Amino acid sequence: MNIPKLSKHELMFPHPNDANEDGIIAWGGDLNPSRLIRAYQNGIFPWYAKDDPVIWWSPNPRLIMELKDFKLTRSLKKSMRKFTYTFDAHFKDVMLKCASTPREGQNGTWIQKDIIEAYEVLYGMGIAHSIESYQNGILVGGLYGIIIGKVFCGESMFSHKSDASKSAYAVLIEHLKHWGYDFIDCQVPTNHLKSLGAKEVSRDYFLKRLHKVNMENIPHRWEMNNSLLN
Repeated sequence: MNIPKLSKHELMFPHPNDANEDGIIAWGGDLNPSRLIRAYQNGIFPWYAKDDPVIWWSPNPRLIMELKDFKLTRSLKKSMRKFTYTFDAHFKDVMLKCASTPREGQNGTWIQKDIIEAYEVLYGMGIAHSIESYQNGILVGGLYGIIIGKVFCGESMFSHKSDASKSAYAVLIEHLKHWGYDFIDCQVPTNHLKSLGAKEVSRDYFLKRLHKVNMENIPHRWEMNNSLLN
């Protein structure tokens, strides 16, 4: 199957169901905000290695987290008391730490300089967000992603202390419930996220769910509600 190349002047993507067996839908183009937003609205995201062109993905199966299915164990609830949290206080730092944290089975990172710069623009637009966890005032965990309508598309997380990122994730989920979000797009299946309650669904199911929610990208100011942390 020939994978289509995107022009830098054309923002349209092929239909997600036209992806190859690996989930690749297209390559090329750039990371301008309009293209990125259109990609996520169509269930497509960029993921590529250093020195490669931009590669666009729409995997099948897809991993999603139903907010009600998150597994908040007694031990995690206890761990959450070890940290303090903020939203959107250190977005770039979270991305940099996600990029620099070693991961089992991965050589290097896909979070390159151009990715960081592109998502910083979305952050400035109120579309990309981060949640940070701290211990003794030091940033020790967190995650970031973007919002598409009432869906949070998680991109990456890091943890420098046990349960630091899982605790931040738990705080995020409680706030997403409170704000009326629908689900989290976890993108590619991983055992770690499955252990927290995420499930695999077909691409068709994911796209139907995605297009049911309000797709308009209205910037949403994220503010911590301390009553949800108790």
